[in-house]
Amino acid sequence: MVRILLALLSGIALGLAFEPVAVVALLPISLAVLLWCVHRQGAKRGALLGLLFGLGFMLTLLFWLRVIGIDAWLALSGFEALYFAVAGTGLALVSRLRLWPLWSALVWLAVETVRGAWPMSGLTWGRVSFATIDTPFERWFPWIGASGVSLLVVLCSGILLWCCLQRVKRRQVLAGGVLGGTVLAVVVPWFIPIHATSDQLLTVAVVQGNVPGNGDDLLAHYREVTASHMTATQELADKVAAGEEPRPDFVIWPENSTAVDPFRDAQTAQMLTTTSSMIDVPILVGAIADAPDDEHVLNQGIVYDPVTGAGDRYTKHHPVPFGEYIPYRSRFGTENFGRLALVPRDMLSGTGVDPLRIDGVKVADVICFDVAYDDTITAQVRNGAEMVAVQTSNAMFIHTGQIEQQFAISRLRALETGRTVVVAAINGRSGVIGPDGNIISAIEPRTRDVLVQEVQLASGTPPAMVVGPWLGRLAVPLALGAAFHPLLSYRLRKKKASGTSTTESPETAVEQGESA
Repeated sequence: MVRILLALLSGIALGLAFEPVAVVALLPISLAVLLWCVHRQGAKRGALLGLLFGLGFMLTLLFWLRVIGIDAWLALSGFEALYFAVAGTGLALVSRLRLWPLWSALVWLAVETVRGAWPMSGLTWGRVSFATIDTPFERWFPWIGASGVSLLVVLCSGILLWCCLQRVKRRQVLAGGVLGGTVLAVVVPWFIPIHATSDQLLTVAVVQGNVPGNGDDLLAHYREVTASHMTATQELADKVAAGEEPRPDFVIWPENSTAVDPFRDAQTAQMLTTTSSMIDVPILVGAIADAPDDEHVLNQGIVYDPVTGAGDRYTKHHPVPFGEYIPYRSRFGTENFGRLALVPRDMLSGTGVDPLRIDGVKVADVICFDVAYDDTITAQVRNGAEMVAVQTSNAMFIHTGQIEQQFAISRLRALETGRTVVVAAINGRSGVIGPDGNIISAIEPRTRDVLVQEVQLASGTPPAMVVGPWLGRLAVPLALGAAFHPLLSYRLRKKKASGTSTTESPETAVEQGESA
């Protein structure tokens, strides 16, 4: 019962390590407690403890999902908790091996990798690396990426537990040395940081148009939202003409700054033409565009030039299941789930991996939840992106902690890519984040404002863009091999001893795995 209670509480504690509470000290402690709970337990008990941990963690982390519905919050949290049941099983199996802190970290990363890819693109929200902003771990992002930092955090938690167990066994000197070495290893990147290799500067304008009323119903005011962004940009053009503001190289509008196709809606098209002509620089517009078949939609960032019109486009790679498209729509049917009628047309996924070209600058564009997936940013940076733009709406979650959680991920992406990250939100948290992860300037949520900021471009590919993705891929087979090694060894010994009597069982084999 003690382990059951601690597993649940440690999951809640891990959720509190993330924004908006952000008690970062709970991050390694909560993971170390989970590792203690499953240490030398059987597979079934490990699954139960992992499930309870996952429930506590996900219900806390995704508390903001209640604005969609209590049922959605409970359903998604419960489903995601199943992954932690798998993790609990794996952690219990490898806890008897030598170097178990390392194998535990690999098991965690393997489950985190699968959880972030399957099914339906998976859910990357809640990767432990996303809670490391403003901690010593954050400086590892440009070296080993989000996957590598998750591995490192769990490894350090395992070493912390190992040191505590050694103290119980009166091996304080050994435990102290290992713990001290671990702390030194974590802070190494602070002394050898990766800097941007370009001295080129440009000026960017970010427009946050806000949403009328309570701020959480964009669709009810979509015409007003587009008009607000247009008016704010035209006001900036007047200030530029009067010499009160420097002329930006380009302007960034957020996701859903126009919720209708600007190529088919005459009113929106006229707004964009007029506004881009007044400011006389390209505008990166967030738009919902009709797909060629008219049966689907696309969530796009569109470069709108004042002379040539629409240019490069980025299409959101990871639309949200049941929010932006309905999986197996014909099976569900809107007559059984009335809220599915709010998504009349499914959103298609984008496949582009090249950065946008805006006034000669290569910009990696990501839309909303795309920022939490590695593939969207990694490919564009490796293809020469010099900065990152995050276009997001999130108006539905404006009164929740989701806003701060996503902004923290954007800050970590700046560190990981070594690029300036510019966040444009409808009414959330817009801002400019430097390559070091620090906030250069920002607009307060639920305000209408324009931010004009000089930013630094960057070139080259940080090690994380190569190392990070491969760490996740390699962790899966390594974790599987470590988890099943004791049972496979048992079967091999049983086969070798065929014809002789033995009372060895799989559970005994797991015990003997300690010598592996």
